[in-house]
Amino acid sequence: MESKHTKIITTPLLFTPGPTPSPEFIRNAMAIPTLHHRTPEFESIFSTARARLLKMLEMPEVLMLASSGTGAMEAAIANFSTKKILTINSGKFGERFGAIGRALGREVVEIINEWDTPVSVDSILQNLDSNVECVCFQICESAGGLSHPYKEIAKALKERSPHTFVIADAITAMGVERLDVSHIDVLIGGSQKAFMLPPGLAILGLSSYSVKHIESNSCGYYFNLGKELKNQRKNTTAYTAPTSIIIGLKAYFDMLESTGFNMDDIYHYTAKVATATRKSLESLGLKIYPKTPSNSMSVVIAEYAKDVAKILKNDFKINLAGGQDRLKDRIFRINHMGYIPLHEISFVLNAIELALDKLSIRKFDSSANRTFFESLI
Repeated sequence: MESKHTKIITTPLLFTPGPTPSPEFIRNAMAIPTLHHRTPEFESIFSTARARLLKMLEMPEVLMLASSGTGAMEAAIANFSTKKILTINSGKFGERFGAIGRALGREVVEIINEWDTPVSVDSILQNLDSNVECVCFQICESAGGLSHPYKEIAKALKERSPHTFVIADAITAMGVERLDVSHIDVLIGGSQKAFMLPPGLAILGLSSYSVKHIESNSCGYYFNLGKELKNQRKNTTAYTAPTSIIIGLKAYFDMLESTGFNMDDIYHYTAKVATATRKSLESLGLKIYPKTPSNSMSVVIAEYAKDVAKILKNDFKINLAGGQDRLKDRIFRINHMGYIPLHEISFVLNAIELALDKLSIRKFDSSANRTFFESLI
């Protein structure tokens, strides 16, 4: 016999720092019948998406690859180095740059820091020599929400060694803040973060220096950036394009244009929400993990982090991200990438405060929401 009570089934609220939730207008755009990637219809969509990426990134060229961000990281190292690279390891993704380099047979010089600590410009310059072909680092290291001083790094590198390629992983920074690309040669992005798309599209912004290099130093097969550039300048791709995701990317830019918003509005909103969220969390006595937090996410370190995340998932249907490796069960991460409505962030913060009460850590008194909204004024 069925219970007289109706079981309420809800979709969990996704607050992980990628993949981020895809809003309805993007899902609807991607739901159109599949287009063949070798048709004028798709080439027109590709052309529009490419032009808008170029405008957004403010770089001479841009490439879209059917790949995860890791594929773009490998493509960058494969195309811009042959022998020796310098990598910054302040988390799982900085660690990945080094692992990719070794897998490709490169000599890897690795600067290793604690995951809450940004790299110093001095340490990079001290490890730089004339044989280093490229320096690889994250703008935001999403393993712990850490922000590196990327502008200072890139500027110092180009002043010291203009021939060295500066490769910046902006996968959790692109679309979150206006990026200074003055001294960056390769800027890596991904679809599943601030663009609110499914995973599967990697983005590479390229400087004039890097474009000149790949035009005359074409290498590899699938990740042959010289071949891709030649094709994408004609609004097609060397191999099969992720058609639905590129259609969704165009829809993202169409939404901004139709509503009168621009990227600066997105950057301002994200920064304001990130600051207010961190103040709210601190009002509960929680500690923000990284010494220099990124606006991409808020990261809390606590001995009861795993318990808070479990209560949020089981009691409130909210999915937060925990930590990896050395930070496993020690942190939880709250996403700010993409457009997150204020009422959803408010709900998450309220749930965290209720979880702390349930764990007998502090009494619930609405401090989280009060501080959050006061900080937005």
